[in-house]
Amino acid sequence: MRILWKPFGFSRRLLQGAWCHPSESVSLSALTRRTLVPRLRKTPSIFWLGQRQGFSAMPEIEASVKDTELFSPPSKVRGMTELDRTAFKKTVSIPVLKVRKEVVNRLMRALKRVALQRPGIKRVIEDPDDGDTRLIMLDPFKMLTVDSFEKTELGVLEELAVNPQLSEYNLELTYENFKSEEILRAVLPEGQDVTSGFSRVGHIAHLNLRDHQLPFKHLIGQVMIDKNPGITSAVNKTSNIDNTYRNFQMEVLSGEENMLTKVRENNYTYEFDFSKVYWNPRLSTEHGRITELLNPGDVLFDVFAGVGPFAIPAARKNCTVFANDLNPESHKWLLHNCKLNKVDQKVKVFNMDGKDFLQGPVREELMLRLGPSAEAKPSVHFVMNLPAKAIEFLSVFKSLLDGQPCSSERLPTVHCYCFSKDANPAKDVCQQAGAVLGISLEESSSVHLVRNVAPNKEMLCITFQIPAATLYGNRALSLENFEEPSLKRQRTDDSFSEPQITSNS
Repeated sequence: MRILWKPFGFSRRLLQGAWCHPSESVSLSALTRRTLVPRLRKTPSIFWLGQRQGFSAMPEIEASVKDTELFSPPSKVRGMTELDRTAFKKTVSIPVLKVRKEVVNRLMRALKRVALQRPGIKRVIEDPDDGDTRLIMLDPFKMLTVDSFEKTELGVLEELAVNPQLSEYNLELTYENFKSEEILRAVLPEGQDVTSGFSRVGHIAHLNLRDHQLPFKHLIGQVMIDKNPGITSAVNKTSNIDNTYRNFQMEVLSGEENMLTKVRENNYTYEFDFSKVYWNPRLSTEHGRITELLNPGDVLFDVFAGVGPFAIPAARKNCTVFANDLNPESHKWLLHNCKLNKVDQKVKVFNMDGKDFLQGPVREELMLRLGPSAEAKPSVHFVMNLPAKAIEFLSVFKSLLDGQPCSSERLPTVHCYCFSKDANPAKDVCQQAGAVLGISLEESSSVHLVRNVAPNKEMLCITFQIPAATLYGNRALSLENFEEPSLKRQRTDDSFSEPQITSNS
């Protein structure tokens, strides 16, 4: 008789397996998980588990360790740098419930809480001993004994005349059954960070690997492809973003070399060469936020437009859009995406340096739209999404326009993106922008927290109206000379003493 100790946390019961040899005897202390698993047959075997009756529970910490090990890949894969999928085979013991096949569907709804949830594993399998019954795989972490069933679950079992007695099933796990994080945690050196996340750009998985992960980079790339349907290429950034063209060098870790990709964001389609342009899927919420601030008929100047994630939604909202990018590849794909999204008649596209764009086409358009003879009075917005340098470009607004200033409600609104490592990032970006413009913005701006870029580094968006005294410079008449008293009172009432900060969360 072979004595088995249940490795998945069932009671310490002594079981007699039908396949055991009567002459064999193994002490209970010797049957740890490491000695048990190799003794299990490779073909599925089922053992009955009795109900819990006066047993001594394992220490919690020991049970926790064993539960963690249950669905971990074999220890022999530690340090693997070239992926060998066959090395991930492992046999584990799973609790199962034997039921009549005609009640499976009703029962599965009731047992949703405790049913096994593992990739590539069927929760209901045929009973190898009885064609009229099925075996329901249960979560070994939740089903320690029959007593682990909740009252409602036991009620359904009784209603359907299902015996709640549990059985043990020897389940063979393969590479396909492990999650990417479990695979990488088993392969990488113990105690080191595991990267299982990435930015998805169409069919491309974009990773930012740390130094200790680089020896495993090709394996990590292949795992990302294997475990994420639709991903056919995995790349790693090998350089910082170039502030001129906003792209970066990358290495293909695994999969195809094709960097031409298509993405869907906020119901718009964008196509581009990811190796030559800037695209960050983490900014989708921010693209939508700015679009919501615009009204039909507004004018948007997108100074660093990229491939169009601000410009195209604004144009679809019936705004007049002037979109510019210095990168010739971004300019090419911006034109392409405007046609792809059927807004090419509403977007004027430029391929210029940001300062030249502001001092040339933008200045000319503002003189027409903000001049005293202009009939329509649309709101004017600037988006400046170049966080590393956009604040420097604010100096171009100083004395940009000639003539008599427009009324305060028509002054352009700027949405300028920037980084901050300061303990008070909102105050920091206000001071940065104010220093460039030569004014204080702390009482006339709002700051939106976009995302955390790195430890102690935030990306923010500061929004403010360009003061007339800045936009028109020394040529500007004092606002006191032409503003109506009601407008002056409104500007005073709308001011605030601290910069407001909001976030996507």
